[in-house]
Amino acid sequence: MSMIAPVEQLSPISSLGLGSDGKVENGGESIFGSIFQAAIDQVKETDARKVEAEYLLSTGQLDNPAALMLATSKSELSVSLLVQLRNKALDAYSELTRISL
Repeated sequence: MSMIAPVEQLSPISSLGLGSDGKVENGGESIFGSIFQAAIDQVKETDARKVEAEYLLSTGQLDNPAALMLATSKSELSVSLLVQLRNKALDAYSELTRISL
């Protein structure tokens, strides 16, 4: 019987350009871009794992069908997070355009 694999943790935001005190180290645009790039990379990675699990299941090489369900759920969650980030960025942009100077 195989062991249950632990749930992977997300990388901390502090590794994306924030110092230990929470301040931006190298400009605000780099942290913004790196967060979006990390979310996009996560979507690509989880989708690749899901496709691989689907292939293994369809060829009969997957011993644990629950692995496919976990990969599918991770993929859906990462896409949902990316969509929420995009929506928040668009909301912030629309708020900035409404500011009258």
